[in-house]
Amino acid sequence: MTALAEDADRLHHARAAIEHAYEQGWTDGLPIVPVTAEVVEEFLAATPRARDEVVAAVPHLGRECTVEQAAINAAMAGCRPEYLPVVLAAWDALMRQRVVTGGGWQSTSGPAPLIVVNGPIRAELGINSAGGVLGPGFRANATIARAVGLVVRNVFGIRPQELEQSTQGIPGRFTLCIGENEEESPWEPLATELGLEPETDAVSAMLLRTCEFIDNRHTSDPEQVLWDIADTVARTGAAIGRHSSAGLVLGVEHAQMLAAGGFSKAEVQRWISEHAFRTHKEMQLAGKSLAGQEGPGLDEHGLHVVPDPDQIPIVVAGARNAAMSMVVRPFGFGGWSRTAHPIRQKEA
Repeated sequence: MTALAEDADRLHHARAAIEHAYEQGWTDGLPIVPVTAEVVEEFLAATPRARDEVVAAVPHLGRECTVEQAAINAAMAGCRPEYLPVVLAAWDALMRQRVVTGGGWQSTSGPAPLIVVNGPIRAELGINSAGGVLGPGFRANATIARAVGLVVRNVFGIRPQELEQSTQGIPGRFTLCIGENEEESPWEPLATELGLEPETDAVSAMLLRTCEFIDNRHTSDPEQVLWDIADTVARTGAAIGRHSSAGLVLGVEHAQMLAAGGFSKAEVQRWISEHAFRTHKEMQLAGKSLAGQEGPGLDEHGLHVVPDPDQIPIVVAGARNAAMSMVVRPFGFGGWSRTAHPIRQKEA
């Protein structure tokens, strides 16, 4: 057989394997990488964790995912073996979210996991933290998050129009993995804020309902930017009863403007919590009357939509192209875990 014929034969088998995966229902709609036992061993060699260790579970369905199953799905997602420790740390972080173990994967909101990576490993693996950070084009960002989604589908059996009950879902369900732009952030990285030593390779995560733009390149006054952000945070469409949630992916310009204006990260969180407010009349006009309700954030004047400043996660990410930021909507109103989880790699 000639070299050309051998190549054609390999491609034929590769395509057949991909089509077989579609027929078995193993994909999220995109082609997956065929996986052999040898490939799985390459992935497992990248982690010090035992192959039968349980890393994720959905207790109400009685289903669990082991390191080996996570490795298989990471390989199918297109990860490189060295990405597996990040995938496992993402699961560590997600399993600290009460909504994840409480049925969040099946919510009508159709949330997606947002995975935030800190530390030098971002550069080692090519995890994008700058321009287009929430978009396509970077293998590590795309496949690490996809590996989580394939476990939800293939190990937990949660598929759209079956066990999953999302009304629309969010466009970013395939991949939402970002690095923090630590190099241009004026503040300490998220993982350090959450208690880890600086320069620690770590992952934080939460389920996300949606993202909303803040496009404010019009002012050099930090309080005007904060008012713009607070207006979006207080959007009535995100509220269910008196409950809402919000976090920020701040662009570099906004973060540096706020820091130059004397705002620490904690002060930004507190300012947003105090000023993201809707009156009773505004809530009533939106068909969300708060009459008869009580609880944190609600008083005779109206509703502070995120009454606890600690429940407003802030990450600095993106390019210095224009002064834009994102309000993100963590799923679940009981708060996110505020934890960062070290990435455990196998020592050489």
